Amino acid sequence: MTVKTTLSFTDRHHRFLAEKVGQGAFATQSAAVAAALEQMMQDEQERDVALSALAEEIRSRMATPRTAFIDQDDAFGAALAAVGAARRV
Repeated sequence: MTVKTTLSFTDRHHRFLAEKVGQGAFATQSAAVAAALEQMMQDEQERDVALSALAEEIRSRMATPRTAFIDQDDAFGAALAAVGAARRV
């Protein structure tokens, strides 16, 4: 279903839309706005997925008992040794 609406743009935005239509990137200014909205919707969905995954990882790590923690020297020892060796070269 298509809904007609009225939108207002700054001169800068209007020129940009007109240029994109003139270059053939979009058939109409409405198509360009619709594409921008679709991109915003996709970005929001991807952000929601990423935030959910991050929240789940935080919950998982918070449930990890302290006895299962890894010492920072064990976690980063190899990387620090490699950096130190590279600096000596």
